[in-house]
Amino acid sequence: MSTPTWDPTQYLRHAGHRARPFADLLARIPALPTQSPRIADLGCGPGNVTVFLADRWPSAHITGYDNSPEMLDKAHVDHAGPTPGGGRLDFAPADVRTWAPAQPYDLIVSNATLHWVPGHADRFADWIAALKPGGTFAFQVPDNIDAPLHALMRELAATPRWKPRLADVLRHEDSVHTPGTYLDRLARLGCATDVWQTTYFHVLQGEDPVLDWVKGTGLRPALTVLGDDPEARDAFVTEYRDLLREAYPTAPYGTVLPFRRLFAVAVKEA
Repeated sequence: MSTPTWDPTQYLRHAGHRARPFADLLARIPALPTQSPRIADLGCGPGNVTVFLADRWPSAHITGYDNSPEMLDKAHVDHAGPTPGGGRLDFAPADVRTWAPAQPYDLIVSNATLHWVPGHADRFADWIAALKPGGTFAFQVPDNIDAPLHALMRELAATPRWKPRLADVLRHEDSVHTPGTYLDRLARLGCATDVWQTTYFHVLQGEDPVLDWVKGTGLRPALTVLGDDPEARDAFVTEYRDLLREAYPTAPYGTVLPFRRLFAVAVKEA
């Protein structure tokens, strides 16, 4: 799978819809061990939902980690600095595949990131070991790799015209594990674990809104690989757009995008 180049502006075009799952995740996280907690946000992106952590824990020292310079620049400009509750919000470059906590944390959280990280479940033991007693590891990931949104993209990329350039570029079906796999892995690490799925029915507005949505996320690897050939890039996007129009028809009130997500909250033994 290709490492994509991210576009914060495109990503934030659907910020409201994308932020809701993180708010739902935070609502299920219990009290943290200390009054001024240390929190890590893995894959913070442009920081627009990292600020939710400061709302929930006003005195926390929160660090958002990401491997995209574009996303980190946006996060620094818009959100870094002291928080109104006496805490601090900062951002730093890191690769989630190798990130190792340098200090104990009260909370390690990740929003819509781990599906981009092959072998991410193998990192759980190190992250939970870095939690303070009673600390929490929590994440949510899109769990819709089998939906038309992604299936059509993979099918198109596998056609004779596109396979030479896009083979093994996109995420595969095994990028997210089953809920039972996550529950078992986290529970065996000694955590009280809550795992669930939710399907959101996003009503999107505008012309080709599903394409506009996926341009900010799942389509990024293909856009990155084809970025040096604008003619090919536009041709691929046009073919994909036509497939999406058929799969996600427009109604008088908008275009409905069903989007399933998987959530996990694991609390370390106190």
